[in-house]
Amino acid sequence: MTELLVKNACVIDPLRGINAETMDIAILDGKIVEEVSDAAEVIDARGMLTLPGGVDSHTHICGTKVNFGRYMSPEDMRAGRTPRQGPLHATSGYSVPTTYGNSYRYSVMGYTTLLEGAMAPLEARHTHEEFVYTPLQDTMANTLFDGNWGIMEAIRDGDTKRVAAIIAWTLRAVKGFGVKLTNPGGTEAWQWGKNVSCIRDPVPYFEVTPAEIIRSIVEANELLGLPHSVHLHCNNLGTPGNYSCTLGSLGLIPDLNEKRQTLYATHVQFHAYGGSDWKDFCSKSEPIARFVDMRPQIVMDMGQVMFGRTTTMTADGPMEFNLYRLHHEKWSNHDVELETGSGIIPVIYRRKNLVNSIMWAIGLELALLTKSPWQCLLTTDNPNGAPFVKYPEIIGLLMSKKYRDAEFATIHPDTEARVPLPAIERELDWYEIAVMTRAGQAKALGIQDLGKGHLGPGADADVAIYPIRMDEVDPSAEYQKVIDAFSRTEYTIKRGRVVARRGECLVDGSNATFWVSPKVSEAYDMGKDPDFIEKFDRYYTVRMRNYPVQEEYLNRNRCIETEARI
Repeated sequence: MTELLVKNACVIDPLRGINAETMDIAILDGKIVEEVSDAAEVIDARGMLTLPGGVDSHTHICGTKVNFGRYMSPEDMRAGRTPRQGPLHATSGYSVPTTYGNSYRYSVMGYTTLLEGAMAPLEARHTHEEFVYTPLQDTMANTLFDGNWGIMEAIRDGDTKRVAAIIAWTLRAVKGFGVKLTNPGGTEAWQWGKNVSCIRDPVPYFEVTPAEIIRSIVEANELLGLPHSVHLHCNNLGTPGNYSCTLGSLGLIPDLNEKRQTLYATHVQFHAYGGSDWKDFCSKSEPIARFVDMRPQIVMDMGQVMFGRTTTMTADGPMEFNLYRLHHEKWSNHDVELETGSGIIPVIYRRKNLVNSIMWAIGLELALLTKSPWQCLLTTDNPNGAPFVKYPEIIGLLMSKKYRDAEFATIHPDTEARVPLPAIERELDWYEIAVMTRAGQAKALGIQDLGKGHLGPGADADVAIYPIRMDEVDPSAEYQKVIDAFSRTEYTIKRGRVVARRGECLVDGSNATFWVSPKVSEAYDMGKDPDFIEKFDRYYTVRMRNYPVQEEYLNRNRCIETEARI
């Protein structure tokens, strides 16, 4: 039995409505409890800012496309090298670090739970293998369904229950957590050298539209009762004028349950562009933020761009080819049989590039213009907008107009006429940052009842103590202190054990993997459906019996069972 008592902590815990209260946190055997014995080990937080462990609801850290990003850029892998030290492994890489590099750097920043944003079902086994070697965070993976042949056939036939059944079987088979749609229908069209420009274009050879895919899969997701809503990467990413397509996509989402989120819109910065071409490119963050304000069932994340070198990677293959034609960098394209695809290209976002400067402004605008921090979460779509190690700088920008103005003075001078950022006075406070980096993300993923994102009794004992006292710092003026504090915790506690202290990881760990197993009626068990089995064995390069991921591939297997309405 292990006991730990964190004393004199200045706690912000938005899911429980706690805002800067000095209190003690009792931990027993990896869980938050009401009290512990006098024999408990004591950590004196000395009034420092104490938050639930950070949750990243959209990152790319494990899987085949991430691994390809590593070996296609040896120059990136030469950065961030550290030697093996005691129980800790050697690391390397900057924008696409090794799995251990990802884990240690997230831990130093106080993050304890990560969602891999896009896992190809056929390649899920490799994702789970890399999860095992991301030891200091609990993990989960959204599963790609944007180009799934069986689902598109069911949508064409108007059979939403069959759509739900295929999703249920696939999630069980690959140990996935939620549903991801990336450029719905577009990556399938790309296998034929085509794309879809927006939600009303038909997908070649299937004669369904992205609008039909989005709406049908949202309805199927709700039939299955999955903890997380559909995770949507809209069509037409990165194109001038795409904000109208984004608004059209968000307008498809029904308010199926006023108490339940029904859509998570990803990296919306990349989807909030105005103009007809790159010459009149501009921000359209304002109409997007106003629309989301009126739709409580929709949550989005920023997808913030930060200046410097990074690596873009996505299942949106045609978008990556367009990016290649713009940058002329090395480029990778990958087709995943009947399911999805991906593209990868390294990029450099430059301060003196007008387009890059506008992109930087748009992400900040979305966070500052959206009224509720629960509806706009802090991400970079790591590593697409920037590596996650930039999160402390983004927090500083959101909390300080002085810092934003100083940074704005260094970017392309024509940016001011094309974005509203200079006129925005809002500065987020500590509570709002806590929502955007843990409570809101846990709620959006539907894992708050699984002990994530809060410090209530029964929660997982994931705690981040930052070396800063809120009553002694003015974030608006002293933004560098805020950046420094969020860059490294005083203590990161994972499942009741101190795993990082003052910028150094101390121990190796053993994470848990969350996945969902929807229970459907026997009539909708696709593992027994002759037509589904016949098509699978006819078109896939693997037999159906070899497709599922065995539970032996998962550390601390945490299966979430849901009761489907089919």
